[in-house]
Amino acid sequence: MSRAKCIPWPDKRLKTPAEPVDEITDEIRSIWDEMVDVMEAMPGYGLGAPQIGVLKRLAVVDASEKRGQVVLMANPEILHASVELREHEEASPNLPGVSAVIKRPRAVTVRYLSEQGVIERKDFVGLWATSVQHQIDHLNGKMYFDNLSKTKRSMLLKKASKVSR
Repeated sequence: MSRAKCIPWPDKRLKTPAEPVDEITDEIRSIWDEMVDVMEAMPGYGLGAPQIGVLKRLAVVDASEKRGQVVLMANPEILHASVELREHEEASPNLPGVSAVIKRPRAVTVRYLSEQGVIERKDFVGLWATSVQHQIDHLNGKMYFDNLSKTKRSMLLKKASKVSR
């Protein structure tokens, strides 16, 4: 069972861009294992390393129906995003009790360093694409609610503070 925990917003690590990963080592694989454990325990569709306080550009995503299809990514970057948008209600274990509908590209092509240390390109569609974009936001020091208007963001954070009391 994982010892890692999601750090609470507004911890500054959630607002800090993560550092690139130079190579896939046993330490990186261990962090990925912790991240998968945390993601499955939530349960969620993905996790960025900053969410557990690790400022490395690492993400895990599993939007499969039956689970067990996790994609491990280091240094993921979006190469192409569809013009067509998709709405999805997003949330974060770093700010529990609230969520918001966010519009993001329906499909993305992502380049990343794989578990084998090889640069791969993969197309993600639907919930997979939403989750990948959500995790990349975390790696860039952004939360999903940073995509909201100032007013909606303020309302969400006010509601979150009431929920946490």
